Parts: sequence; C-alpha cells; structure tokens
Amino acid sequence: MTTFADLGLSEPILQALQDVGYESPSPIQEQAIPPLLQGRDVIGQAQTGTGKTAAFGLPLMEFVDPSEDEVQALVLTPTRELCIQVTQALRAYGARKGIDPVAVFGGAPIRSQQAQLRQGGQVVVGTVGRVLDLISRHSLILHSTRYIVLDEADEMLDLGFLEDVEKILGLAPGSRQTALFSATMPTEIRRLAERHLYDPITVKVKAATLTIDTVEQFYLETKPQEKIDALVRVLQAERPKQAIVFTRTKVRCEQLFRTLRDKGMNVKALHGDMSQGARDGVMISFKGGRVPILVATDVAARGLDISTVTHVVNFDVPTSPDVYVHRIGRTGRVGRSGRAITFVEPRQRRELEAIENHASTKIAPWVEGARIAPERASEPRPRRHRKPHDPITIATNGDGTYTKLIATAGRHEGVEAADLIAAMTAGGLDGEAIRNVRVLERFALVEIPAGAVEQIVERVKEVHGKPVALEPIRN
Repeated sequence: MTTFADLGLSEPILQALQDVGYESPSPIQEQAIPPLLQGRDVIGQAQTGTGKTAAFGLPLMEFVDPSEDEVQALVLTPTRELCIQVTQALRAYGARKGIDPVAVFGGAPIRSQQAQLRQGGQVVVGTVGRVLDLISRHSLILHSTRYIVLDEADEMLDLGFLEDVEKILGLAPGSRQTALFSATMPTEIRRLAERHLYDPITVKVKAATLTIDTVEQFYLETKPQEKIDALVRVLQAERPKQAIVFTRTKVRCEQLFRTLRDKGMNVKALHGDMSQGARDGVMISFKGGRVPILVATDVAARGLDISTVTHVVNFDVPTSPDVYVHRIGRTGRVGRSGRAITFVEPRQRRELEAIENHASTKIAPWVEGARIAPERASEPRPRRHRKPHDPITIATNGDGTYTKLIATAGRHEGVEAADLIAAMTAGGLDGEAIRNVRVLERFALVEIPAGAVEQIVERVKEVHGKPVALEPIRN
C-alpha cells in the first residue's frame, strides 16, 4: 500500500497529515502529487470527494517559504463556500511550517482582507471576482507567485468567470507552475489549459459509485456521548460473524478498541500507528476467523478483501460519500449478503443525505431485528408542503430581462432541479417564468425575471428542507 511518505513529501507535511488523521493517499493524490512535486503542470479530472484538495494542496505547501512575505501561491475557486473549505484544509496542511493562508471572497469587508494581505499571506485562496478586485486595487500582487491552482474550473465556466480567470493568469508570472482541477472537461476548459499550462500531465480519477446491491444499509441516530453504548447494543443484536467497525482517526480507533476489549469482547485494532508486523498479525487473526470484530481506520478500507465479513459499522460518519462506498464494500462480497450500519449524530443528518444522494440509495433507520432492504433513490421523493407566498407581481419586467441567481446548495446536499422550482413557486413565482435551472455539485443556477429577484431572494430560504441562500450573480 502506498503511503504519503512514498510520494516524496517532507517531514513537516507528513507530521501535519498525521495531525489531521490522514493515513494513506487516495488515487488522485497518488497520481497528482509526484508530478506536482517535480514542478510539472497538471490537469486533474476528479469530482468532489476524491481528495483533490490535498492533491494540489500538499505540493503547494512544500513549495511555500514561510520566511518570504510575498504571495507565492494562489488558489482560485468558483464560490466563497469552496474558498473557505479549501482555506481550512490548506491551513491544516501548512500548520507545521507556520503557513497561514488568507481567504479572500465577496460578501465580506474588503478592507479586512487587504489588511491580512499586508501582514503576509504567502498563500491566497480566493473567488475570481474578489481576487481581480484586489489586484486592481494593488492590494494583491502576483509578481512572486510561482504556484497557481484553478479548483473546479468547470464551475467557474458555468458562472461566467472564465474571462476573469484569463485576466488573472495573464497577470501572473509566465514561469509559474499551474494545476487545473475540474470534474468535467468541456471544450472551453481544454482551450484554457492549452493556453496557460505548459506540457501538462493529465490525471483522471472517477468518483466511486455504489454497485453493491447485496448490502442492506441502515443508520442509527445517536448522541456523541451515547455512541459506545449504542455500538454494544448493535453488536449484541446483530451477532455478526465478522464485523469491521470504522472510525475516522487513529486515536478514536485505539480508544474504542480498548473500551470494547475491557467489556470482554474479542476485538482487534488496525490503524496507521501500528508497526507493519503488528498489522500483519491482526490481519492474519481476522482473516483466519479467530477475531470476530475489527476496529479500523480507513487505511483498512482499501484492498481489504475478506469474504466472511457480514457487517460494517460506521462508528463515525465517513468523511465523504466515496469513503462510505469504500467502507461498506468490505461486506456483501462474493455473492453473499451484508449489512452496513452508520451512526449519525443529530448535527450530521446533512452528511447522511449527501451519502444517500451519491450512492443512489435510501438508508433505512436501524431497529433491533430490522431486515429491510434499502429503497432505491430513484423512487419518488416525498415533497415538503409549505404555505405558499402571495403571487409576485412583476411590474419592472416589460423588456423580458432575466437575472441569473446562484443557490448555495447542489447535488452534494441532495438538491434536484424540481426542488428549486418548487421552492420558487411556493415563494410566489409563476413556474413558467423560471428557466435554465442547472444543479451542480455544491450550488445551483437558475434564471428568473429581473423584476422578481428581490422578492425571491427574500422569500426562498430553504430548498427541500435544507437552508439555502439565493443571490444574483454579478459579472
């Protein structure tokens, strides 16, 4: 199994990865990190949940010199939500080197962002419009920038930002290294890459899809302080022949192993802090059937092929839908049936919905003795009924002008086009006036009459039960 050390990362970065609990690289990381460390330009085709932020973020942190105050690296993102998410990840990766990225995005005071840039900011993560604005004010200077990332380039195209991206790339040094990541590769993105990347290496990773129909999937909602008791109850009720209990971190894995062992259970642990010899010993015992319960981190989710595993328990909700697919794929093998039970804290319901959407399945609530086959998500989904607003009277739309809105939820949150249309019609807008609805990974786009924008933005605060903000796109 490939490790992060095998990819050529330095000790401070490896320590940072250990701090955040990463144990083994994902396929996109295995393919993209080595050429990026060699200084090559890279085109990465990968969807959300494949680990692409670390794929470009770890090499980025290797190149940044914390003793130099100039902007050395720039990451462009299509939305402020992704900007914040990427910044948080890069902050964790650069913690051991003392690198603190600066996030710049619209909707926040530009003066505070200017102040942050004056204080340092070797790494800047920003939305396209705010980055261009700061450049025009001479607050963001790119003459020392030697590493640029375009994250989710196809969504920048959908939002109409490609011309501004071209301007920013044109202002950066020609000797820079460039990485472009995109879930799809439309013609415009390919042309952009041809113009601005030099002899790039292309890496392509498909998001895992769930093809296992032999696994019954359940969830159990439980409070954090009650999870261990709930696990004991589930194991006693299910009586698995062999079960893998997955945790997010090595520390949690070791703690849970000790707790279950102290309760008299025959259990072993498997995680990255164990020596290879110790791990091999655990696997021999588990494969031989001498140990019925294995508590493991995701290091065990890849390449673990044991046909006798009857149950997978996600003690911690997986970090992404793809990880969920890898985990539950450890049961229901070779034609056998399997059962997967995921523990969900009340605050994690949205994560469960994202998994259901990604895996095209409906995860049933677990009750003792339940034998319910999972429903397919293609069945009609129940719609929420809400009291409709008064119809909107459009008095300023005689010229047929339409405005494009962006909604802060997408496929990742389980939103469909019909959900967005239903929310707007409940808000008082005639459904015939809504056009060009497009649901993307993290957000959705829709066009409505310009005269209705103010009222719809004010009235529509949720879509299919999920909090959503709408705002017009200003080119």
